Amino acid sequence: MSENIKVIKLMNGDDIVCGIVIGKNQLPDKSPLMRLDRPLQIKYIPSMTSIGFKDYVALIKWASYTNDKIITIPKDKIVTMTNASSEIIKSYNEVKLEYDRKQEPVSKNEKYKRERFTDAENKKLNEIFLDYYDDDDNGTLH
Repeated sequence: MSENIKVIKLMNGDDIVCGIVIGKNQLPDKSPLMRLDRPLQIKYIPSMTSIGFKDYVALIKWASYTNDKIITIPKDKIVTMTNASSEIIKSYNEVKLEYDRKQEPVSKNEKYKRERFTDAENKKLNEIFLDYYDDDDNGTLH
């Protein structure tokens, strides 16, 4: 399947980078739907540096609760579609490899091993909580 890497802005504000399925695997032009290959949501993460704010970009699985690689969306939910920059294409292709890897399932049968605090550890924890306790209120922590 050949594809083009695009950045799509959706009506709900999400920015996604994905492969646009072309050829016989895409729906007909008159269809109200469009197929996307391995869509990843672009998350902007601001970070404070010594010279000011800097945005980092994270790519996360957009349709996270499915194993489907091809996701179909309504065309009328698309605000804009642009060609992805070479940097985004490189990042997309790297993250896309992880898309196909199966995550190790977390065993729900594992029991948590309870351990008892020592008297010294318990005393230290109580001191920490007492620092946050305010005598003027009803004893709740906020």
